[in-house]
Amino acid sequence: MFNIGRPTIAQSSNLSSSLSLSTPLSPNTSLFIPITCSCNPISNSTSTSTSSYSSSNFTYKIKPVDTFYLVSTQNFQNLTNYVAVEVFNPTLVPENLDVGVDVIFPLFCKCPTEAQLRNGVRFLVTYVFQPDDTLSSVAEKFGADLGGVVSTNGVNISVYETIFLPMSRLPNISQPIVVPTNGSTNSGGNTNSSGGGDDDDDGRKRVVIGLGVGVGVLGVVLVGVVLWVCCRGGVGLERERERDENVRRVFGIEEVKGATGEFDSSCLIHGSVFKGFIGGECYAIKRMKWNAYEELKILQKVNHGNLVKLEGFSVDPDDGNCYLVYEYVENGSLDAWLHGDRPSKKKLNWKTRLRIAIDVANALQYIHEHTRPTVVHKDVKSSNILLDGNMRAKLANFGLARSGCNAITMHIVGTQGYIAPEYLIDGVVTTKMDVFAFGVVLLELVSGREAIDEEGRVLWSDIDIVLNGTDGEKNEKVKGWMDGTLLQDDLTIDGVMNVMAVALACLQKDPSRRPNMVEVVYTLCKTNDLYSDFSEDGLSVTTVSAR
Repeated sequence: MFNIGRPTIAQSSNLSSSLSLSTPLSPNTSLFIPITCSCNPISNSTSTSTSSYSSSNFTYKIKPVDTFYLVSTQNFQNLTNYVAVEVFNPTLVPENLDVGVDVIFPLFCKCPTEAQLRNGVRFLVTYVFQPDDTLSSVAEKFGADLGGVVSTNGVNISVYETIFLPMSRLPNISQPIVVPTNGSTNSGGNTNSSGGGDDDDDGRKRVVIGLGVGVGVLGVVLVGVVLWVCCRGGVGLERERERDENVRRVFGIEEVKGATGEFDSSCLIHGSVFKGFIGGECYAIKRMKWNAYEELKILQKVNHGNLVKLEGFSVDPDDGNCYLVYEYVENGSLDAWLHGDRPSKKKLNWKTRLRIAIDVANALQYIHEHTRPTVVHKDVKSSNILLDGNMRAKLANFGLARSGCNAITMHIVGTQGYIAPEYLIDGVVTTKMDVFAFGVVLLELVSGREAIDEEGRVLWSDIDIVLNGTDGEKNEKVKGWMDGTLLQDDLTIDGVMNVMAVALACLQKDPSRRPNMVEVVYTLCKTNDLYSDFSEDGLSVTTVSAR
């Protein structure tokens, strides 16, 4: 559930790190769960003691009879509440949750203030106030300063409300000692499994499953779960992170602001993306609102040479903005090269355009075929295709991307001229909508024209006219329709017609008739083979076999 290594939790909670996955914990065992807090305050209308909270977001897959309320109170033991869950999942209907759907549960946390840091506070431990608790007893239990607890939370605390305990170091908490059936004495959860008998009620079983999965144990109710908020440094968690090759660097907000001159307009690349230097390296820094979770989640699990690489991120606790830090791709967007005001000698030749098409096709093949769940980009267009120093293409901007496909949405987003008909009409989200948009990009590469003209006419509406008639008529139409600068290149009309045929297949109105990206990559590579055989400059081509 928490996606955190068992040894880290055991070490933090004064438990033996040698506990096996099947070893049950004893009742009343307290656990420190190390998490990374966003340090991004959000207004909290549900709390009587705190004016704001931050969150650490966890994804939970809905099971039969689950509700936001039940999972919040039983699985996550009131470390969040159903109101916050609704806020973080605006597209889901709480009364109609599909089994298997992924839901974001924001666990409440808080980061030390500047004043607290100056006073030696290194952690704010999240704790759920229990029926028999008083502020004094909680402070004594965890070795926290009572005055600090009161100043952080106030004095009017409700049962099962989240409070935050300011601490300079983690306490060495005492764990219950249990005498197993064989008479030997063990501590820290080395018990038999009798605590999880069949006569537990349904609510009790739900807690066992929900928390047991997270900490790698089953069999008993876990009481008094505590969150150790890990802020401003790893403190043990870093050792776990070093083993995860997909974890990205966390940049300081002052680093990000300094790199961009406080986001000065002179550093603006496009939209909300700025150019900046950090440690002598050049980056593209994308400014977003706090709901960057979906894009971050997708970017953490992809790694391909034809995708723009996410180097890290930063969060500004003052304004709630999230900043995604990407590799800087120096030659800008394909859109600017095709449609910008460039001298003809700097226009893209046919060899480069064909290579760009294959690069983008490879990127889409990767996210469609090699990610689980499948990623749908949803915004494939020439302005989201960037060119590096060698004019190799990288697909960028996963702001609209979604994990999973064959879904239906009522919220239609995208760019005119690239949107697939089935998505526009019915809101159907599948990989075939990316295939359609890629077909439009192919037409841009061949024609040099924009996806939609000043009169609102879409480019893909031309293809039936251009490819209508005898072979000779089609060849002449394509020559008149294609980018005039390409006529100066050493190319064959057959190669151009092959690319047009791929575009036509991608642009079928019936998504079931469109090819998948594996087929597209193979066909384009065969076209590349044909061009390299013809070209005098000896283009290097890697052998590609069908799969």
